[in-house]
Amino acid sequence: MLKLPLPPYTADYTFSTCIHRIKSADLKGRLSGIKATIVAEALGYEEAASENALYTIEASQTVDGVVTADEMSAVYDLRMANKRGPGRHIYDKLISAPAYGRCPLCGLGKVWTLDHHLPKKQYPGLAVTPANLVPSCMDCNKAKGTTIPTKPEDGSLHPYFDDIDTHRWLTAAVVNTAPAAVLFNITRPAVWDDILFARVCHHFRLFGLASLYSGHAAEELSNIRDYVSGLHASAGPEAVKQHLSDQAASREASRRNSWQTATYRALEASEWYCNGGFALN
Repeated sequence: MLKLPLPPYTADYTFSTCIHRIKSADLKGRLSGIKATIVAEALGYEEAASENALYTIEASQTVDGVVTADEMSAVYDLRMANKRGPGRHIYDKLISAPAYGRCPLCGLGKVWTLDHHLPKKQYPGLAVTPANLVPSCMDCNKAKGTTIPTKPEDGSLHPYFDDIDTHRWLTAAVVNTAPAAVLFNITRPAVWDDILFARVCHHFRLFGLASLYSGHAAEELSNIRDYVSGLHASAGPEAVKQHLSDQAASREASRRNSWQTATYRALEASEWYCNGGFALN
C-alpha cells in the first residue's frame, strides 16, 4: 500500500461547493440544513480513522433523517464526479494525488476512480468527505466493493491514515520450477501488534496481491533472463548475485515494500537461481 497525504480540502468547503447552485429550493434547503452534521461526521471520521476505529461508526440510510442516501449519492455522482459538476476540481485533485497515477491500494494499477472507503450508501454523510475518498484502480475498487469493517482487524488499510512502509514486511521466495516463479508473503515486523498484522493480511487477501505480484514477477523474470544468462556465462554466479543485489538496493531506496524489491531480494538469496535456475524453461 502507498501512503498518501490527507486531501487539502475540508468537508465544509467540499460539501458547500458541491451543493452550490442547486435549483430545487426544497433539496437545497434540506442539504444546507445538514451541513453542520456533514462537518461533524467528517471530523469524527478522521479521528476514528487515525485510531483504526472506523468500525465503530454506525451505518445509516439518511443524514439527520432529512436527506436520503440516494440523494447524497447524487450529490457525489452529479455534482462532484461529473465533469461539469461544481465540485469536479476537487475530484480531479484527489484522483491525481498518487505518484505516477498508481493505485495506492495495490501499488500497481492505474488510478481511474475514487473509492469510498466507507461506502456512501451505508454512510451517506461521508459521500463527499475528501478523507473518505481514496483514488484507486478499477480492480481494487471492484474487489473492495461495499465491504464494511465490523472489528479492528478486518478493516482494509487506509492510504491517508496508515503508513506501513517504515519496516520491511513484504517478502518473497523463489520456487525452483521451470520456469522459475516467485511467491509473495507477509513477514511480520517485531514492532507490529496483532491487529496491524491482521489488517495487513486482510488487505493482502482482499485485493489479491499475492497473485497480482507473482504475475508481475513472472514477467520480470522473463525480461531479465537473457541479461542474467549472459552475465552468468561471462562472470559466473557471484556476478549474477551482485547484479541482483544492486537491483534490489536500487528499488528498496525508492520503496521498501514494492513487489520489485521483494522479487530481487528473493532472487539474490536464491543460490539455485544464481547458479542457473534462470535458464530453465
